[in-house]
Amino acid sequence: MFRSLLLCLLVLVIVLTACASPTPTVTPVPTQAPTAVPTVAPTPTSVPPTATKAPPTATPVPPTATSVPPTATAVPKRDLGKETLAPNDGWAAEGKGTTGGSAAKSENVYTVRNRKELIAALNDGKYPAASTTPSNTAKIIYVDGTIDLNVDDSNKALTCIDYQKEGYTIQAYNAAFDPAVWGKKVVSGTLETARVASQKTQDERVRVRVGSNTTIVGVDAKATIKGGWFDIRGTATAPLNNIIVRNLTFQDTYDCFPQWDPTDGTDGNWNSQYDMISLRYVDHVWIDHNTFQDVETEDSKAPTYFGRHFEMHDGTVDITNAADLVTVSWNKFANHDKTMLIGSSDSGSTAAGDKGKLRVTLHHNFFDNLGQRTPRVRFGQVHVYNNYYRVINNPKYGYSFGVGIESQIYAENNYFKTDDKVALDKVIGNYKGTMLYIASTRVNDQDVDLLALHNAANQTKIADKVAWKPTLVIKVDPIATVISTVESGAGPIR
Repeated sequence: MFRSLLLCLLVLVIVLTACASPTPTVTPVPTQAPTAVPTVAPTPTSVPPTATKAPPTATPVPPTATSVPPTATAVPKRDLGKETLAPNDGWAAEGKGTTGGSAAKSENVYTVRNRKELIAALNDGKYPAASTTPSNTAKIIYVDGTIDLNVDDSNKALTCIDYQKEGYTIQAYNAAFDPAVWGKKVVSGTLETARVASQKTQDERVRVRVGSNTTIVGVDAKATIKGGWFDIRGTATAPLNNIIVRNLTFQDTYDCFPQWDPTDGTDGNWNSQYDMISLRYVDHVWIDHNTFQDVETEDSKAPTYFGRHFEMHDGTVDITNAADLVTVSWNKFANHDKTMLIGSSDSGSTAAGDKGKLRVTLHHNFFDNLGQRTPRVRFGQVHVYNNYYRVINNPKYGYSFGVGIESQIYAENNYFKTDDKVALDKVIGNYKGTMLYIASTRVNDQDVDLLALHNAANQTKIADKVAWKPTLVIKVDPIATVISTVESGAGPIR
């Protein structure tokens, strides 16, 4: 029995040992690392695989800059010199349209910074110009900065005294032609000859002659032509065409030597010579996004002689002598009297040449505190729409729409903001005109029939009609949007 008990204990020990130490069934872990493990571990600053790392030479973006998303498409810089007038954008879009110098070859693209460079660029790079006839080669001229035209060839500033010739002084001239001494006859004699010679000397410096197929444009909103006269004129037998002037500020174009004319009006007047832009015997012209203004020479700073204002300015943009197919858009006109004359005279050879011409469109312009001629029209078919007229505290205000002989102005959706000093029956001036279509005019938030007010106050009536209707129009904006649209968009492009 003892042997049996001992045998049972031995069997139990064997069974317990087997359960505590089973034979392993997994493959033993190797003592050497597998060759698939990377030999270089990534560092915590590693760029994620989907990002593109900038090259070491790249300039870091400032912390305040907003980075462009990698998927964004770069917007090309706008090149105003290459832009052309859109189809249907006013009379200058008629027929072949107006493209200016957009087709210029690379050798005919210029950037100019002074008078000498500007004159050379207009004459195939030659200075001085070989003649008064500028080049008609397709060209783009970019104006960079301020170009003063009252300078010599070394760009030294010239004053009125520098132009005086043959003994001219304003004191001597006034003494000779004082109405108490000279009377009411036309001025003549030694001092009038000296005045003309002096004026011609200034003319040689400030007149800029522009040829066909030309674009002149500011490189930015600061580009300025100071004291200059862009004289864009062909001849009756050889007219110019296809010209664009954009994105410039024309400032202080002044005549040092106005002529006293005792026969002009009841009391006589001073008359000057230079416009900021003159168009004569030229067609297809686009004048767009410019500012025209007087600053240093504004009328309030000028003296008075013989009881009359010493007028050193003429027009801003005058369109005369058979000029045709012109669009004047998105410009600002400020601090000036005689603004825009369309048509040369009521009779004579110029009147004969103007008939059937002078087709002009004025839209989205800001006429700010001007005296008159916005516009003043003879003969032409002129579309005037979506312009903003502001006349506030302007004692020299005369009129806005000048209805001249055989003129046909089609005016619509124009907005006037005035003070109580402006008599609304004076907004239209009658200068031998017989017809005018005017619709949807708003004055100080009220719709006003300006033609009815004019006819009620004047014995000579103007018919509410014209014999044509504009067709070259992209869009006439609602009257309620005119002020905000024009104030934000007129003038050089910002």
